[in-house]
Amino acid sequence: MGLAGRRKTLGYSQEKLAELLGVDRTTVGRWECGKNAPQPHQRSPLAGALEVSLHELEVLLSPSRTAERGASHQKSSDHPKAGDPDEMIRREFLRILTVSGALAALPFDEAEALADGVQRGDPAHFTRMNSHLWQVYQLARSKGTVYPIVRDQLTALNEALSGARHRNSLPLLKAAADLFQLAGEVSFDANRYADAAASYTLAASVSKEAGTYDLWACALTRHAYVDISEHRYREATETLRAAERVAVRGDTALSTRHWVASVQAEAHACRGDLAGCEEALAQAEEVQHLADGSSNGGWLRFDGTRLAEERGARYVQLGRFDLAEEVLGEALKQGSLASGHSYRRRGAVLADLAVVGAKRQDADQMLAYAGEALALAQASSSGYIARRLRSLCDEFGPMSRDHRVAELGAEIAALRTP
Repeated sequence: MGLAGRRKTLGYSQEKLAELLGVDRTTVGRWECGKNAPQPHQRSPLAGALEVSLHELEVLLSPSRTAERGASHQKSSDHPKAGDPDEMIRREFLRILTVSGALAALPFDEAEALADGVQRGDPAHFTRMNSHLWQVYQLARSKGTVYPIVRDQLTALNEALSGARHRNSLPLLKAAADLFQLAGEVSFDANRYADAAASYTLAASVSKEAGTYDLWACALTRHAYVDISEHRYREATETLRAAERVAVRGDTALSTRHWVASVQAEAHACRGDLAGCEEALAQAEEVQHLADGSSNGGWLRFDGTRLAEERGARYVQLGRFDLAEEVLGEALKQGSLASGHSYRRRGAVLADLAVVGAKRQDADQMLAYAGEALALAQASSSGYIARRLRSLCDEFGPMSRDHRVAELGAEIAALRTP
């Protein structure tokens, strides 16, 4: 009997077991099919929930691993060269570099040289590859499509770090901290909060070991986003205070400390603190005084271009709908939000405007904005937009008797994310 069999014996669904452990249902599913194994800190709670010892839990996990190895062996026999992990990773890098629309302009020989450098464990090539992956992530309408490539890059980095024990591994540690943050972004967009938090925790730990303060502060800030999304505002505030202290030790030419302030504004708004929110937004707006190059387009993307959207969203959270509607309406007109690659940003603004309509019990306004946001969520499979729309459903109130609103609620409930 494997993990799934034990769960069923106790009468638990995957959803119920996930709820008991504070993880996503998809995480339980991956444990049961052998795609992932529980992290060390998750094993004791899992064993307790399944009413087994840690040793018995290890036995329950074994069939899934055996099945996974069997599937891998079958795949290898179908493709003779697939058994070489380095070659698999190399081919995957070449594929993403030469096929991706974001990088199609990169000559094949340059892409091949980059893939070979990654295979050799060259830190400079890892850093450059990470930069390319962030570009692909930002341009991808469905963020989940980037995950397989990120996973393979992490595998290659792990192998490179294993071989770097007797030489300077700091550049590789920095590359790993960078990539863990991207892995967390992909998980966060898919609403896999436990996976995202684990990735950000690893990123913070590795950044600290490498002495890279800006990377460290950004990892902590992303972790605070997870806490905010799960309504743990006190924990988010504490994490952001730590991020603020770390950011002060970073590069003053970078926008790290301003991004921390921007997220602190959200935490204040969630707690109903208008004064604290306004003060934090003012600090975030100081980013406009930095020179070009204050963000790197990868793990640090805050450049102030989204401040209007963020201010509007904070006003919505604070119940200042008059101020919110004015700011968000202006943000919606900005050219950057008209781009097809800005689905997530535009969807978030539309969802906030729909909330304003719902708060006013204006069904027509709410339906107009929510309908467009729903279309973007369906086109991009964005868990982020879906999450914002599901929160909107809590605001329907008496409008839910309107058949148009009821149909919208059903469509939102049916949204699927990776």
